[in-house]
Amino acid sequence: MTKPVIGFIGLGLMGSNMVENLQTRGYDLFVMARKQAAADAVLARGNATQVATPKEMAEACDIIMLCVTTSEVVEGLIYGDDGILAGIKKGAVVIDFGTSIPDSTRKIGADLAGKGAGMIDAPLGRTPAHAKDGLLNIMAAGDRATFDQVKPVLDDQGENVFYLGALGAGHVTKLINNFMGMTTVAAMSQAFAVADRAGIDRAQLYDIMSAGPSNSPFMGFCKAYAVDGVSNLGFSINNANKDIAYFLQMVADMGTASAIAEGTSEALQAGVAAGMGDGNVPEIFDHFLTLER
Repeated sequence: MTKPVIGFIGLGLMGSNMVENLQTRGYDLFVMARKQAAADAVLARGNATQVATPKEMAEACDIIMLCVTTSEVVEGLIYGDDGILAGIKKGAVVIDFGTSIPDSTRKIGADLAGKGAGMIDAPLGRTPAHAKDGLLNIMAAGDRATFDQVKPVLDDQGENVFYLGALGAGHVTKLINNFMGMTTVAAMSQAFAVADRAGIDRAQLYDIMSAGPSNSPFMGFCKAYAVDGVSNLGFSINNANKDIAYFLQMVADMGTASAIAEGTSEALQAGVAAGMGDGNVPEIFDHFLTLER
């Protein structure tokens, strides 16, 4: 069968590796990038064309993939005279691989449906290295027929492709997942900081806690920084701060609240305000280490 023509916006570390994987698998691509060097690397591999606007991409492509930072950026790409919605073809599909606000995703999906196009939200798990090899975890949601339409392409990008139901469920699941992960990192980082103030050896604390049910990969990332001085999680405080803010907005939209997420958000915001935003999340330990009442 003929492979669909794919448009891809968002050539950061994850997106660039996803595009390279698609090129390796023989897809023809249209790309947009903020940094010309990222686009040049794609063009040099062949079977790719650079476009100037989302509308131009939508007019040429069967599937438009977004791997960008925020819901605001996604909406900016969708709407406007030069947006995807202005050029989308009937039967085409937009896939949002980022971490977005579910209500925004559902609104975009409804507007695309009005043009005869589909949408899948498909946030990602695992690392850019997995992306390059087509081994991501993909949490996909949307109309079942639309999902089935794009699943062969998702299978080329992910080792594990989960179908979660109605549009927005992927982003809900991703935000819950990141709430749990970032809260775990914040709690363990503060545990190390409190131990330090109490005169307890951090390494010994880790040995004791990791021997019990609290042990987890996130605990290991926190230990790597607080005990070994190695920052290796690869997820920034800025990104964590954004995702927890989205989680809080989501639960507010549901008519509920999360005091636990509010505490995590307060710590992450303090880290950002202190100029730590580009650092990996376990570096929030430095904030807790100097925290005063």
